[in-house]
Amino acid sequence: MNIYLVGGAVRNRLLKLPVTERDWVVVGATTEEMLLLGYKKVGKNFPVFLHPETKEEYALARTERKMAEGHTGFACYASHDVTLEEDLLRRDLTINAIACNDKGDLIDPYQGEKDLNNLILRHVSEAFIEDPLRVLRVARFAAQFAHLGFRISSVTLDLMTKISKSGELLTLSPERVWKETEKALLSPSPHIYFKVLKHCSAILVLFPEIDTLCSPLRCPLSHGLSSLSIAAKLTDNKEVRFAALCHILGEKLTEYDVLGTHDRAVLKRVPLYYLNKIEQLCERLKLPHLFRELLKHALKYRGLVTIINRLSFPLLLNFFDEIDLWRKPYRLEQLILISKSDASTEGGVEGKNDYQAQYIREAFNIARSVSVKKILASGFRKEAIQKELTRRRNQALAQWQKQKT
Repeated sequence: MNIYLVGGAVRNRLLKLPVTERDWVVVGATTEEMLLLGYKKVGKNFPVFLHPETKEEYALARTERKMAEGHTGFACYASHDVTLEEDLLRRDLTINAIACNDKGDLIDPYQGEKDLNNLILRHVSEAFIEDPLRVLRVARFAAQFAHLGFRISSVTLDLMTKISKSGELLTLSPERVWKETEKALLSPSPHIYFKVLKHCSAILVLFPEIDTLCSPLRCPLSHGLSSLSIAAKLTDNKEVRFAALCHILGEKLTEYDVLGTHDRAVLKRVPLYYLNKIEQLCERLKLPHLFRELLKHALKYRGLVTIINRLSFPLLLNFFDEIDLWRKPYRLEQLILISKSDASTEGGVEGKNDYQAQYIREAFNIARSVSVKKILASGFRKEAIQKELTRRRNQALAQWQKQKT
């Protein structure tokens, strides 16, 4: 029995990047032998085990054969006679197909270290095309390592395009698509993920709402990607990053008709057609609740921060109510960040955006400082409580504005 460190741990060590988890491959062993040594089997379809002490994953060396379409359509063969080279051959990229023995020696039959040095993401073998999930994985790695200068091999990109046009991407479950997308959103350059998917025609299949916004005359996707790129520099919050990309879907959703000179604005309701398109995106990808919530608020109130000081206080308080800011104050900073990424994309309005952001923070803190306990102590009950709370909040905001001027 021989045990090798494989995959991301070896890759990151060579790149001098943090190693967050370690995976191992076991050559020359059987399931029965692993169980006798105290390993716990966790894989149903693949021979994967947890170490009895470290709880790290140890997988028996295996080969795979394509039996049906999709990411799961493989027959797995794991036996003591499967070699390390055969196991590494089934992996996606050469940089992920490097192993290391207990002496620290590299086993690199597919020139992964050379590709690391040349900053190339290249498939290991022609079997790459058999697994549609690899389109997403390569796009994710491109986003993860773009800041280091990595690029995808042109041949690998051609294979990714071939997969995208084959229809096999449709066999991926929403959960698998979103899992890779969520990882990409946490990468240093999440916009590269979507840019790669666009380049290999996968975005039309996986994110058609975004793709259909593109046109020969104007490309909103580019604006969305720029917003995502800026948002990634402002925050590591994945919900904010995704909303920064997709807020462009709301280009026709929300309009602000400013009436009068300074203090009155009317927020128009969102047309049902566009709401249905947003719901379509959320449902197909089975987005987690936090993503759905923020995306809808970002779409509905896109650009609100840039005119926030022109709202009357009743409308401002209504906005706070609609996004449930009293119970979830973190939403304010999220919307500010989305608005800032959008404004920075358009250029030349960063100072104005910062002013409006500070204005809305102060206004919310003033409104939130009104004490409900004092209202109860004054004898107000039932519906009268909310009316009095709103009145006092309006009064507090008016006094605050008077002091500012």
